[in-house]
Amino acid sequence: MTLIEKIFLASFAALAASQPVSADAISGSDQFDEVVVTSQRKEELQQTHAGNIAVLGSSAIANVAHTHIHELMSRVPGVWVSRGSGQEHLTAIRSPVLTGNGSCGAYLMLEDGIPVRPAGFCNVNQMFELLTEQAARIEVIRGPANALYGSNALHGVVNVIMPRPDESFSPVLALEAGANEFYRVRADLPFDDDANYLASLVFADDGGFRDDSGYRQAKAHLKGAWTAFGGDLVVGFSATDLDQETAGFILGEDAYKDENIRTTNANPEAFRNASSQRLYGLWSREFDGKRIDIRPYLRHSEMQFLQHFLPGQPLEENGQKSIGFLSSLSFEAASSDVIVGIDVEFSDSYLLENQDGPTQGSPFLMETRPQGMHYDYDVDSFVVSPFVQSSWQINDKLRLHAGVRFEYLQHDYTNNMISGNTRDDGTVCGFGGCLYTRPESRSDDFSNTAPKFAADYALNETTTLYANLARGFRAPQATELYRLQNGQLVSDLNSEQVDSLELGVRKSYERVSIDAAIYSMKKKNSVLRDSEGFNVSNGKSRHSGIELDVDWQWHDNWQLAANLSYGDHKYDFDLVAARGETFVSGREVDTAPRWLGSAELTYDAGKRFYASLQWTMIGEYFLNAENTASYPGHELLNLRFAYDLSEALALRVRLNNIADDFVADRADFAFGNYRYFPGRGREIFAEIRYTPR
Repeated sequence: MTLIEKIFLASFAALAASQPVSADAISGSDQFDEVVVTSQRKEELQQTHAGNIAVLGSSAIANVAHTHIHELMSRVPGVWVSRGSGQEHLTAIRSPVLTGNGSCGAYLMLEDGIPVRPAGFCNVNQMFELLTEQAARIEVIRGPANALYGSNALHGVVNVIMPRPDESFSPVLALEAGANEFYRVRADLPFDDDANYLASLVFADDGGFRDDSGYRQAKAHLKGAWTAFGGDLVVGFSATDLDQETAGFILGEDAYKDENIRTTNANPEAFRNASSQRLYGLWSREFDGKRIDIRPYLRHSEMQFLQHFLPGQPLEENGQKSIGFLSSLSFEAASSDVIVGIDVEFSDSYLLENQDGPTQGSPFLMETRPQGMHYDYDVDSFVVSPFVQSSWQINDKLRLHAGVRFEYLQHDYTNNMISGNTRDDGTVCGFGGCLYTRPESRSDDFSNTAPKFAADYALNETTTLYANLARGFRAPQATELYRLQNGQLVSDLNSEQVDSLELGVRKSYERVSIDAAIYSMKKKNSVLRDSEGFNVSNGKSRHSGIELDVDWQWHDNWQLAANLSYGDHKYDFDLVAARGETFVSGREVDTAPRWLGSAELTYDAGKRFYASLQWTMIGEYFLNAENTASYPGHELLNLRFAYDLSEALALRVRLNNIADDFVADRADFAFGNYRYFPGRGREIFAEIRYTPR
């Protein structure tokens, strides 16, 4: 029996054998009353969700007061959002941290249930386009989602649900200052509880703890609610703008431990400028036991950034305009319900990559990564996705679920420069040709079908068992198809696919809730990036693990929230890359910690005083596919407390990295060097918050 199986069986046995903490515990199982919307596009109890789902509520989000999404997502088991420079990040959900062209699109990021980006135009950093700082709640599904979500819901779904004026809404005005010249102002308006609109605004200015690494970021979310066309209509608008100086990697084994190196920046010229706007509607109506839900949207985004992490440091410019709608019709009966729908999307995107000067380094790098224009293309895309999802209440304990989604994606690609793997003037590079390959203008289409089967079983009034068998897919992104490298062909790329099996148990009493899950997944057709910066197509991998989430209100004033996950992520193919490293089946995937965890002890004295101590842990992980370089992992302690100065004013203080440990937010091994994004040292932040009573 493997270690993962032993841990799961021990957890399962403890859950099944445990007894209520009091005689009234069964009738007071409040945890099962948690409402979620991500699995059905409508409210349902978490108890009836057949699969894992984690919820970060508004109070948790407000108390954490995160300056980077990494600080918040550590509270979800099996999730690691690694922190890059400024607001940059890379995501891992039941997966390694993925990099390169194949990394984006593995996770579906939603705002009020609507994808933030088009299906073929992803961005690995796209969570900085969401106003997570003032969300009503964030719901996370780990692993492939159900039939309601299509391409990109491969390893997981993150749904950022923004507040609505027709629901509970708390106006706030907050001013904050902190280490490294950090300043932030936040507002939730209006102060009128009866208004049918709201505005959430945040502006942050950070000087950065490394040289030339500051940023300014503004985010806004506006929303209004009305009755229209016999139903409820909510219209939302979100906009973000980021102006960032980017600090590059520091080089050398264990360089993040060197006090003289960790705050330096060898790439003061690096930057990232990004903006996004989204306008959308949420209209629903109930009639005769049916419910119709329609969500039209318009989106736009642009970004410029210097690829300081690549030899030659080319500048990338990209952008997209997109329009579409999500629609569903649900039928409810005494023992069953059905959801049918269709999602449609049109997008127009572009990408340019240009290198101003010659590459520095070996003759091979200088010759194969030439100065000049590398890529210049446009892509028009169309997506249509019909789906059906059903649930049947077999008896008072057993509920079955089944669904299927079909998705058709078409890309019309136009190459605006010379084709092939030559320089932009048509001359040939040495060493077998330039790195950059530009295909001829063409059209490509992909069809995918994703079924899902699930069941949940109410063992008793406090315990639910669930099982999932699901397939997730991700059609190739435009960057994978048309920003090719030497030796790659468009015909080599197929839709990435994950087959997943998950078993879990949820147990809830008056003061304790426990959620445990075990999973096994197989993935194929991955696009990977090796340690020499080359793309590798048709990769395969295996992923299995166990996740445990515990919330214990062991006293009226004391609470313990903890999560722990163990993941085993291995390559499942053998390949000697043409210009890079060797992949061997059974080796661990790089940047995939086996252990992730966090625990938070909270004391809440009611209106006057609140304090919490958080411990976070990231285990050891390999840095390359050959498993010859590694990072040992780290642990951190963070402290937060709040004190009510009056009925309306509160002081909130956060002390991050109490021990001032030198760690790496991200470790890497590439181009023959250890590379690190050093973690921030001890930092203190103080906020004055005004909340009208």
